[in-house]
Amino acid sequence: MKKVNIGGVPEHFNLAWYLTLKNGEYKAEGINLRWHDYYGGTGAMCKALRSGDIDIAVILTEGIIKDIIDGNPSSIVQTFVETPLIWGIHVAENSKFKTIEDIKGTRAAISRYGSGSHLMAYINAKNNNWNLDTDLNFEVIKNLNGAVEGLTNGDADYFMWEKFTTKPLVDDGTFRRVGVCPSPWPCFVIAVRDEYIKNNEDDLKTILDIINTTTSDFKSIPSIDRTISNRYDQEIEDVQEWLSLTEWSQDVMDKKTINNVQEQLFNLDIIPKKVDYSELVYKI
Repeated sequence: MKKVNIGGVPEHFNLAWYLTLKNGEYKAEGINLRWHDYYGGTGAMCKALRSGDIDIAVILTEGIIKDIIDGNPSSIVQTFVETPLIWGIHVAENSKFKTIEDIKGTRAAISRYGSGSHLMAYINAKNNNWNLDTDLNFEVIKNLNGAVEGLTNGDADYFMWEKFTTKPLVDDGTFRRVGVCPSPWPCFVIAVRDEYIKNNEDDLKTILDIINTTTSDFKSIPSIDRTISNRYDQEIEDVQEWLSLTEWSQDVMDKKTINNVQEQLFNLDIIPKKVDYSELVYKI
């Protein structure tokens, strides 16, 4: 049986992977797919793809595009979640900051450089007409637990993370949300090491066929809202809102979307150049 390592964030977006693994659907096809949780998010997964610790990543669009341009020998093979990610902008409950304007020029907590929390801070700054050179400062906190500690202790001032993942921390008074910032593109893609694609394209196609069958019917799975609520410790009404806002994809990301992401990242000086579609996307 062929072993394949896949990484993703331990969040509700990836429940479909858990369900297909639990059902033994990959093993039935002779594939030993091993899931690895990456609490450090996209930056940590980019590093793992580069080192070969994982073969496949379910990863934020902007982060993997930046890292491929920076030399990561991987390719995007498919969009996973078509809709934008809604980033909550959080401060500590006892923070003096009340609005997005209040956090201008303060310290953003980020999981690591090149992560979604890092790159989306630029998008938020652009949306609010901040000076990208003087109004953005960063403090690396590794993961969500690090953000709780960093904001509570005053080591950083605000933190951007997926709104529904952090909602329990808002509800229990750890964080206060001062705003939201949707990503201006489909949020998650499936990226694969080029070496793995070259040697295992048939297996990769099988893996994608299995996950796509599940995501195409995901919302109609009986009691899926309760399953998500219980597994990820979220209120049922929050899960239902999230489900109403989220659409999965079974298609490869098109050239227009890729070019739009690159254009915005380039204009923000996040990437040094724009590259051809074929350097970022591999069509299975």
